[in-house]
Amino acid sequence: MPVYISHIRENLRHRRVTRLCLNYHHRTESAHTCPKEGEWARRRAQLNNAASRTGYAGPVKPNILTHEQQCSTPSCKTLINTPLVTGVRCDTCRREYCLKHRFTYDHDCAKLIPLGARPATGPTQREKGLQALEKLKAWGAAKKKAAIPVSSSKKEAAARVQETANLKKSAKGDDKIAVEKRVYLYVEASSDTISAKIPKGTFFYNGEYTVGRILDLAAKSLQVSNTNNMSDSEEDKLRVFHVEGGRLLGFGEKLGKVVQSGNTVVLLRGVGAGMAAAP
Repeated sequence: MPVYISHIRENLRHRRVTRLCLNYHHRTESAHTCPKEGEWARRRAQLNNAASRTGYAGPVKPNILTHEQQCSTPSCKTLINTPLVTGVRCDTCRREYCLKHRFTYDHDCAKLIPLGARPATGPTQREKGLQALEKLKAWGAAKKKAAIPVSSSKKEAAARVQETANLKKSAKGDDKIAVEKRVYLYVEASSDTISAKIPKGTFFYNGEYTVGRILDLAAKSLQVSNTNNMSDSEEDKLRVFHVEGGRLLGFGEKLGKVVQSGNTVVLLRGVGAGMAAAP
Protein backbone atom coordinates (compact mmCIF):
# COMPACT_ATOMS: atom_id res chain seq x y z
CA MET A 1 0.00 0.00 0.00
CA PRO A 2 1.44 3.43 -0.86
CA VAL A 3 2.84 5.41 2.06
CA TYR A 4 0.50 8.34 1.63
CA ILE A 5 -2.64 6.13 1.79
CA SER A 6 -1.55 4.38 5.00
CA HIS A 7 -0.63 7.76 6.49
CA ILE A 8 -4.10 9.14 5.75
CA ARG A 9 -5.74 6.15 7.41
CA GLU A 10 -3.55 6.49 10.53
CA ASN A 11 -4.33 10.18 10.71
CA LEU A 12 -8.06 9.48 10.49
CA ARG A 13 -7.86 6.89 13.27
CA HIS A 14 -5.93 9.36 15.40
CA ARG A 15 -8.52 12.08 14.79
CA ARG A 16 -11.37 9.76 15.76
CA VAL A 17 -9.64 9.34 19.12
CA THR A 18 -9.33 13.10 19.66
CA ARG A 19 -13.00 13.63 18.87
CA LEU A 20 -13.91 11.66 22.00
CA CYS A 21 -13.04 14.75 24.02
CA LEU A 22 -15.12 17.85 23.40
CA ASN A 23 -12.64 20.16 25.12
CA TYR A 24 -11.05 22.23 22.40
CA HIS A 25 -7.78 22.57 24.37
CA HIS A 26 -7.25 18.79 24.40
CA ARG A 27 -7.39 18.33 20.62
CA THR A 28 -3.79 19.16 19.87
CA GLU A 29 -1.02 16.57 19.99
CA SER A 30 0.77 18.27 22.85
CA ALA A 31 -2.34 18.94 24.97
CA HIS A 32 -3.27 15.28 25.43
CA THR A 33 0.26 13.84 25.48
CA CYS A 34 -0.14 12.01 22.16
CA PRO A 35 2.25 9.02 21.91
CA LYS A 36 2.75 9.78 18.18
CA GLU A 37 3.35 13.47 18.52
CA GLY A 38 5.04 14.93 15.46
CA GLU A 39 4.70 11.72 13.41
CA TRP A 40 2.17 13.22 11.00
CA ALA A 41 4.45 16.19 10.27
CA ARG A 42 7.46 13.92 9.81
CA ARG A 43 5.61 11.66 7.37
CA ARG A 44 4.33 14.62 5.39
CA ALA A 45 7.87 15.97 5.09
CA GLN A 46 9.06 12.54 3.91
CA LEU A 47 6.32 12.42 1.26
CA ASN A 48 7.19 15.90 0.03
CA ASN A 49 10.86 14.98 -0.22
CA ALA A 50 10.06 11.75 -2.09
CA ALA A 51 7.80 13.61 -4.52
CA SER A 52 10.49 16.19 -5.22
CA ARG A 53 13.06 13.46 -5.93
CA THR A 54 10.88 11.30 -8.19
CA GLY A 55 8.83 14.04 -9.77
CA TYR A 56 5.62 12.27 -8.75
CA ALA A 57 2.84 14.76 -8.14
CA GLY A 58 -0.03 12.38 -7.50
CA PRO A 59 -2.44 10.83 -10.02
CA VAL A 60 -2.62 12.67 -13.39
CA LYS A 61 -5.98 13.32 -15.03
CA PRO A 62 -6.10 11.42 -18.36
CA ASN A 63 -5.98 13.52 -21.52
CA ILE A 64 -5.61 12.90 -25.23
CA LEU A 65 -1.82 13.09 -24.92
CA THR A 66 -1.48 10.58 -22.06
CA HIS A 67 -4.37 8.23 -22.86
CA GLU A 68 -4.78 6.60 -26.29
CA GLN A 69 -8.17 4.96 -25.88
CA GLN A 70 -10.98 7.13 -27.24
CA CYS A 71 -14.60 6.50 -28.19
CA SER A 72 -14.71 4.97 -31.69
CA THR A 73 -17.39 7.40 -32.88
CA PRO A 74 -15.37 9.84 -35.07
CA SER A 75 -17.17 12.93 -33.77
CA CYS A 76 -16.80 11.93 -30.10
CA LYS A 77 -13.67 12.92 -28.18
CA THR A 78 -14.51 11.12 -24.95
CA LEU A 79 -11.64 9.13 -23.44
CA ILE A 80 -12.70 5.64 -22.40
CA ASN A 81 -11.33 2.98 -20.03
CA THR A 82 -10.27 5.61 -17.51
CA PRO A 83 -10.94 5.54 -13.74
CA LEU A 84 -14.05 7.68 -14.32
CA VAL A 85 -15.31 6.56 -17.76
CA THR A 86 -15.63 2.92 -18.69
CA GLY A 87 -15.56 1.63 -22.27
CA VAL A 88 -18.26 -0.57 -23.80
CA ARG A 89 -17.32 -3.04 -26.55
CA CYS A 90 -19.79 -3.59 -29.39
CA ASP A 91 -19.75 -7.27 -30.36
CA THR A 92 -21.16 -6.49 -33.81
CA CYS A 93 -18.57 -4.04 -35.16
CA ARG A 94 -15.90 -5.01 -32.58
CA ARG A 95 -15.18 -1.44 -31.49
CA GLU A 96 -15.27 0.27 -28.11
CA TYR A 97 -17.47 3.25 -27.29
CA CYS A 98 -18.35 5.59 -24.45
CA LEU A 99 -21.64 5.17 -22.60
CA LYS A 100 -23.37 7.72 -24.85
CA HIS A 101 -22.59 5.76 -28.04
CA ARG A 102 -22.71 2.21 -26.67
CA PHE A 103 -25.89 1.15 -28.48
CA THR A 104 -25.75 0.05 -32.13
CA TYR A 105 -28.12 2.75 -33.33
CA ASP A 106 -26.01 5.43 -31.60
CA HIS A 107 -22.87 4.68 -33.65
CA ASP A 108 -24.43 3.58 -36.99
CA CYS A 109 -23.21 0.04 -36.48
CA ALA A 110 -24.99 -1.28 -39.58
CA LYS A 111 -22.77 0.88 -41.82
CA LEU A 112 -19.49 -0.30 -40.28
CA ILE A 113 -17.33 -3.22 -41.37
CA PRO A 114 -16.40 -5.28 -38.28
CA LEU A 115 -12.76 -4.93 -37.30
CA GLY A 116 -10.74 -7.90 -38.48
CA ALA A 117 -13.45 -9.05 -40.89
CA ARG A 118 -12.40 -10.06 -44.38
CA PRO A 119 -13.81 -7.85 -47.13
CA ALA A 120 -16.37 -9.43 -49.40
CA THR A 121 -14.67 -11.05 -52.37
CA GLY A 122 -15.71 -9.62 -55.73
CA PRO A 123 -14.71 -10.45 -59.29
CA THR A 124 -11.00 -10.53 -60.06
CA GLN A 125 -9.38 -8.02 -62.39
CA ARG A 126 -9.29 -10.65 -65.14
CA GLU A 127 -12.99 -11.41 -64.71
CA LYS A 128 -13.75 -7.68 -64.93
CA GLY A 129 -11.58 -7.46 -68.05
CA LEU A 130 -13.34 -10.36 -69.77
CA GLN A 131 -16.76 -8.91 -68.97
CA ALA A 132 -15.71 -5.52 -70.32
CA LEU A 133 -14.28 -7.21 -73.43
CA GLU A 134 -17.61 -8.87 -74.19
CA LYS A 135 -19.40 -5.53 -73.84
CA LEU A 136 -16.93 -3.87 -76.19
CA LYS A 137 -17.28 -6.63 -78.76
CA ALA A 138 -21.05 -6.23 -78.68
CA TRP A 139 -20.61 -2.48 -79.11
CA GLY A 140 -18.32 -3.02 -82.09
CA ALA A 141 -20.79 -5.42 -83.72
CA ALA A 142 -23.59 -2.87 -83.30
CA LYS A 143 -21.46 -0.13 -84.87
CA LYS A 144 -20.60 -2.37 -87.82
CA LYS A 145 -24.26 -3.14 -88.39
CA ALA A 146 -25.18 0.55 -88.20
CA ALA A 147 -22.40 1.43 -90.67
CA ILE A 148 -23.84 -0.71 -93.49
CA PRO A 149 -25.44 1.80 -95.89
CA VAL A 150 -29.02 0.91 -96.67
CA SER A 151 -29.79 4.04 -98.62
CA SER A 152 -27.07 6.65 -98.53
CA SER A 153 -28.64 10.03 -98.98
CA LYS A 154 -26.83 13.29 -99.51
CA LYS A 155 -27.98 14.43 -96.08
CA GLU A 156 -26.40 11.41 -94.33
CA ALA A 157 -23.18 11.81 -96.31
CA ALA A 158 -23.01 15.48 -95.33
CA ALA A 159 -23.56 14.54 -91.66
CA ARG A 160 -20.63 12.12 -91.78
CA VAL A 161 -18.40 14.73 -93.36
CA GLN A 162 -19.39 17.24 -90.69
CA GLU A 163 -18.71 14.72 -87.91
CA THR A 164 -15.23 14.06 -89.29
CA ALA A 165 -14.59 17.81 -89.50
CA ASN A 166 -15.68 18.28 -85.89
CA LEU A 167 -13.40 15.43 -84.80
CA LYS A 168 -10.39 16.97 -86.53
CA LYS A 169 -11.19 20.35 -85.03
CA SER A 170 -11.49 19.12 -81.43
CA ALA A 171 -8.75 16.46 -81.45
CA LYS A 172 -5.58 17.13 -79.49
CA GLY A 173 -2.10 15.90 -80.32
CA ASP A 174 1.45 16.76 -81.26
CA ASP A 175 1.39 19.67 -83.72
CA LYS A 176 4.71 18.48 -85.15
CA ILE A 177 2.99 15.47 -86.74
CA ALA A 178 2.44 16.09 -90.44
CA VAL A 179 -1.24 16.46 -91.35
CA GLU A 180 -1.11 13.65 -93.92
CA LYS A 181 0.21 11.22 -91.26
CA ARG A 182 -2.41 12.00 -88.64
CA VAL A 183 -5.02 9.46 -87.53
CA TYR A 184 -7.94 11.02 -85.64
CA LEU A 185 -9.55 8.82 -82.99
CA TYR A 186 -12.15 8.75 -80.24
CA VAL A 187 -10.36 7.42 -77.15
CA GLU A 188 -12.17 6.13 -74.06
CA ALA A 189 -11.32 4.39 -70.79
CA SER A 190 -13.28 1.31 -69.77
CA SER A 191 -15.07 2.29 -66.56
CA ASP A 192 -15.54 -1.42 -65.76
CA THR A 193 -11.82 -2.14 -65.39
CA ILE A 194 -9.91 1.10 -64.78
CA SER A 195 -10.25 4.46 -63.07
CA ALA A 196 -9.63 7.53 -65.23
CA LYS A 197 -9.81 11.18 -64.25
CA ILE A 198 -10.76 11.97 -67.85
CA PRO A 199 -13.10 9.22 -69.14
CA LYS A 200 -12.89 10.05 -72.85
CA GLY A 201 -11.40 12.43 -75.38
CA THR A 202 -10.53 13.02 -79.04
CA PHE A 203 -6.90 12.81 -80.15
CA PHE A 204 -4.74 12.44 -83.22
CA TYR A 205 -1.59 10.34 -83.51
CA ASN A 206 1.03 9.50 -86.08
CA GLY A 207 -0.15 6.51 -88.12
CA GLU A 208 3.39 5.12 -88.02
CA TYR A 209 3.37 4.83 -84.22
CA THR A 210 2.95 1.39 -82.68
CA VAL A 211 -0.13 0.57 -80.63
CA GLY A 212 2.06 0.31 -77.53
CA ARG A 213 3.20 3.90 -77.97
CA ILE A 214 -0.37 5.04 -78.57
CA LEU A 215 -1.41 3.29 -75.37
CA ASP A 216 1.19 5.21 -73.36
CA LEU A 217 0.10 8.53 -74.88
CA ALA A 218 -3.61 7.83 -74.38
CA ALA A 219 -3.13 6.69 -70.77
CA LYS A 220 -1.27 9.92 -70.03
CA SER A 221 -3.97 12.04 -71.69
CA LEU A 222 -6.82 10.34 -69.81
CA GLN A 223 -4.77 10.21 -66.58
CA VAL A 224 -4.96 6.44 -66.26
CA SER A 225 -2.44 4.52 -64.13
CA ASN A 226 -0.10 2.70 -66.52
CA THR A 227 2.07 -0.02 -64.97
CA ASN A 228 2.78 -1.98 -68.14
CA ASN A 229 6.55 -1.50 -67.79
CA MET A 230 6.57 -2.21 -64.05
CA SER A 231 4.42 -5.32 -63.65
CA ASP A 232 4.75 -8.81 -65.11
CA SER A 233 1.14 -9.68 -64.32
CA GLU A 234 -1.17 -9.64 -67.31
CA GLU A 235 -4.04 -8.59 -65.07
CA ASP A 236 -2.22 -5.31 -64.34
CA LYS A 237 -1.46 -4.42 -67.94
CA LEU A 238 -3.46 -1.98 -70.05
CA ARG A 239 -4.70 -3.08 -73.49
CA VAL A 240 -6.19 -1.28 -76.46
CA PHE A 241 -9.49 -2.49 -77.91
CA HIS A 242 -10.49 -1.39 -81.43
CA VAL A 243 -14.28 -1.07 -81.36
CA GLU A 244 -14.88 -1.10 -85.15
CA GLY A 245 -12.43 -3.99 -85.58
CA GLY A 246 -13.94 -5.89 -82.65
CA ARG A 247 -10.59 -7.01 -81.24
CA LEU A 248 -7.68 -6.20 -78.99
CA LEU A 249 -4.71 -4.67 -80.77
CA GLY A 250 -1.20 -6.02 -80.35
CA PHE A 251 1.38 -3.69 -78.89
CA GLY A 252 3.64 -3.99 -81.94
CA GLU A 253 1.01 -3.28 -84.61
CA LYS A 254 1.24 -0.01 -86.57
CA LEU A 255 -1.68 2.26 -85.80
CA GLY A 256 -2.25 3.39 -89.40
CA LYS A 257 -2.62 -0.22 -90.60
CA VAL A 258 -5.25 -1.34 -88.10
CA VAL A 259 -7.47 1.72 -87.57
CA GLN A 260 -8.65 4.71 -89.54
CA SER A 261 -9.73 8.24 -88.69
CA GLY A 262 -13.13 8.38 -86.98
CA ASN A 263 -12.67 5.02 -85.21
CA THR A 264 -12.93 4.45 -81.46
CA VAL A 265 -10.35 2.74 -79.27
CA VAL A 266 -10.87 1.82 -75.60
CA LEU A 267 -8.28 1.29 -72.87
CA LEU A 268 -9.02 -1.62 -70.54
CA ARG A 269 -7.21 -3.76 -68.00
CA GLY A 270 -7.33 -7.42 -67.00
CA VAL A 271 -7.11 -9.35 -70.29
CA GLY A 272 -4.07 -11.33 -71.34
CA ALA A 273 -1.79 -11.17 -74.34
CA GLY A 274 -3.33 -14.35 -75.76
CA MET A 275 -6.48 -12.40 -76.60
CA ALA A 276 -4.67 -9.71 -78.60
CA ALA A 277 -5.36 -11.41 -81.89
CA ALA A 278 -8.79 -12.80 -80.96
CA PRO A 279 -11.43 -11.81 -83.54
